[in-house]
Amino acid sequence: MITSPLRKLAAASIIGAGLCLVLGVYAIGLTDENAASRDYIQYWAAGQRIVRGDDPYDRAAILGLEQSKGFHAQEPWISLSPPAAFMLILPLGFMGAKTGLIFWLVLQLGCLGITTWILWVLHGRPRSSFHLAGFAFAPALACLMAGQLGIFFLLGVVLFLYLHDSVPWAAGAALGVCAMKPHLFLPVSLALLLWVVSRKAYRLIAGFAAFILVNIATTLAFDRHILAQYWQMTRNAGMQNVFNPSISVALRRIVPGHPVWLQFLLEAVACIWAVWYFQARRRDWNWSQHGMLLLLVSVACAPYAWFTDEAVLLPAVLAGIYRAVELRRSLLPIALVGGVALIEVEAFVPITSWYLAWTAPAWLAWYLYATSRKQLEPDSLHNLSKVTGQIR
Repeated sequence: MITSPLRKLAAASIIGAGLCLVLGVYAIGLTDENAASRDYIQYWAAGQRIVRGDDPYDRAAILGLEQSKGFHAQEPWISLSPPAAFMLILPLGFMGAKTGLIFWLVLQLGCLGITTWILWVLHGRPRSSFHLAGFAFAPALACLMAGQLGIFFLLGVVLFLYLHDSVPWAAGAALGVCAMKPHLFLPVSLALLLWVVSRKAYRLIAGFAAFILVNIATTLAFDRHILAQYWQMTRNAGMQNVFNPSISVALRRIVPGHPVWLQFLLEAVACIWAVWYFQARRRDWNWSQHGMLLLLVSVACAPYAWFTDEAVLLPAVLAGIYRAVELRRSLLPIALVGGVALIEVEAFVPITSWYLAWTAPAWLAWYLYATSRKQLEPDSLHNLSKVTGQIR
């Protein structure tokens, strides 16, 4: 009789072979023009420039590279990521556009699979299949379709949740990938810094710093002027004029004159709230519990955020699902929110569309509904404490 481990190995092999077959069939139909039609092309072009020691922020050069692969717009798609994050895209500099796209897709699928497994473990290895919702989470699917970075942020956050107690330096290194878009995580970062000081978990900071330094050193080995080039880009990028469908941008746009400071108001308030929220709960702080609300607020209040960035919210959305089931609350709200978001993705609604501005506050509203402790019966409170203990 086949033992349980062998059964699992056989099942994993069958699934892996199936995925390889699907990817192989998919790859046959891909062309350079397919690659040029996705956000991925900006990372490929930046990688091509870096490995040759050239400026990855040069608009004319990037546009020429992108148009050579079938890019039709007259304005280039430029990666605004800081040098500390470029080691992730360096491999693309040694590949053609089509080959790089296949590599990028496989890497993202692998990260999503690892993330789903870790979340299942963090929730006590439940018999339910709710953790598989990660493969149908609309922002994650949008990342796969566009080749965006949100799935890498997601993996970094989940690895931190999994390792911060047992291997703090590795947890800090995992968070290093989030340095690609630090504005998404500023309130969380403040709470994290306070937590590190209160717990004297300085190895976590050491791991984060080591990751950043290794990334910068690796990038400098290819392009020694990258820091100066990044500084010049930040001065000329005009990010305050870049449109993105977020609450912060909407707040700025409804006020006459569109003052820039309004775009940062919500994040400033969120930072103040994050400090208070941590201080009020510092004695029994639990990242798998308290950190979820922080993460949702951080993304919802970010001054710049795209729909694909919301892939990082999967742990919070999934935690809400498990909590709602435990408290016998309806899953209809998350089914509606997730379903409508999925329809918009499948309908190819552009990530620059206002039709996607509602999703970040909707994930937050779902979590608040699912985890509210008001008017709970004693049995529900007992079950809630059991779930929290399993997560810890």
